[in-house]
Amino acid sequence: MITTGTKWFFGLGFVTLVLAWAYGWTTGGNGLGPLTAGYKGAIGDHFGYTVLFVAAVISFGQGIASLAVRDADPEAQAQVAGLDHVPSVMPAAPSYWPVVAAFGVALTVVGLVTEAAVFVFGLITLGIVLIEWTVQTWADRATGDPAANREIRNRFMNPLEFPAAGLLAIALVVVAFSRVFLAISSENAVWVATGLAALIFAVGMLVASRPRLGSNVVVGLLLVSAVIVLAVGVGAAVNGEREFHHVGDEAEEHSEEAE
Repeated sequence: MITTGTKWFFGLGFVTLVLAWAYGWTTGGNGLGPLTAGYKGAIGDHFGYTVLFVAAVISFGQGIASLAVRDADPEAQAQVAGLDHVPSVMPAAPSYWPVVAAFGVALTVVGLVTEAAVFVFGLITLGIVLIEWTVQTWADRATGDPAANREIRNRFMNPLEFPAAGLLAIALVVVAFSRVFLAISSENAVWVATGLAALIFAVGMLVASRPRLGSNVVVGLLLVSAVIVLAVGVGAAVNGEREFHHVGDEAEEHSEEAE
């Protein structure tokens, strides 16, 4: 019988593989190229196709591994490890990484039909989820003490995730709002930037004034903010850039009218 985890990984692998085929055809591929990984025809954009195709292969591999251990069934694990029984461990703590993974998938899908930058952000988000979720799963099973497991996880990941999260957040805000500023008039762009700065300052003051605010609440606020920024940026990108009139072009028009 196929386990639940195996079904999930196989389903993810199939969906990612279909996305790789679709991406290959829509970016210039032809014939059987996307289906045969370029053996019989072109596959279009090699980078995006390769990332999606490799993700599909990894998902199928994870599904096979999940099937081998029967979704971490103790008897199956003991048989694979060659032990009489598996030592008991504490249950894993609740995780918000599935929500972030769904957000990354949405970014990737939206990026396929809008801009390459959004697609890249989606791939980066999925890569972060893969690393963070794997480390958290490993740390939750490191010892029988949840506090010690958290300490192990934080010592290993905090020096990496804090600067990476800051860089990713800055890049997302810069790219998203650059689309907004290019879509609206120069006068309105000034007011939008001023209002955005005031809103960020107010939210920061509110969070700083509540030191006992839970980490889950802060993460939830960040995720909601990221979704809003993404939606605004994608909407502006779909709307397109405004028309720019250069000084040289205007001078030529005036000279032609004078003649």
